[in-house]
Amino acid sequence: MGHLTDDPVPAPTNASRTAPSGSAQPSPPNGLSRTTTTPVRHLCTRGPLIAAEGVNGVGKTYLTNRAVEALDDKPLMLDEFSQRANGRPGLGEDLFRALREASAGDPFLRGGTPMAEALILLAIKRHDLDIVIPELSSGRAVVEGRSVDTTAVCQALLLHPDDPDAALETATALLELASSYRPLPDLTILVTDDASEAVVRAQRRDRCVFTGEQVTFMREACALFERLAATDPARYRVVDRRSVDEHEAAEQIRAWIHGAAADLGCVREPWQSQGARCMCCGHRAESAPA
Repeated sequence: MGHLTDDPVPAPTNASRTAPSGSAQPSPPNGLSRTTTTPVRHLCTRGPLIAAEGVNGVGKTYLTNRAVEALDDKPLMLDEFSQRANGRPGLGEDLFRALREASAGDPFLRGGTPMAEALILLAIKRHDLDIVIPELSSGRAVVEGRSVDTTAVCQALLLHPDDPDAALETATALLELASSYRPLPDLTILVTDDASEAVVRAQRRDRCVFTGEQVTFMREACALFERLAATDPARYRVVDRRSVDEHEAAEQIRAWIHGAAADLGCVREPWQSQGARCMCCGHRAESAPA
């Protein structure tokens, strides 16, 4: 990346160094105009990290796949939790397998210890980031099928099943906790719909019938996702299937993924100082002058 440079000019005189504030400054000699060097903001060469979120049955995977088909530069697609039953070997899959066993087949991986489960889920999402750093570093976009937002929403509901406001506060706090493990997604695309429609689709897809308690949990998760997205409009984009058809929804998602690569900053390990190197491009931020 280039740096702005100024042509050398003669050193200022003692008078110009000590001129009182607000007084007229002498013109530069030899007809030169006064210039100011503005620091150049570093733009990272990495690809964007994008999350596709929403409750079971809203169609996030279907719509995201349709959107990606229309892109010339295909992002890396990272499977969501529910698609990892026979997943790749590795630490992330071992942790996920432990959660599945502890939840005894519950579709929402609820094993009775929501805070411990939250930490395991965050560890899985940190592992997911670790394995896609090379792709991000090469400039390729990565789309996570569910990210830390799902963990925040579901575990907050388990901790506060009868208090929507407390659940929202806890979901926000869990995202802050997640950001101490890894950077949050650059963009989170939330697909939402009437919860009843989502339940019907999910049961048809998974060939199952949810219990009344599971249906209630999905309804509450759908509402909390929407409230959480409203707290951070800079990061979230919402596709509401109650107001757009699937063609419009897929096109919105395509446009958001395509535009996510613009104007990306560096990402650093959350526990490192601002002067640490970027995880993707290796750039080290310059310290601000004292």
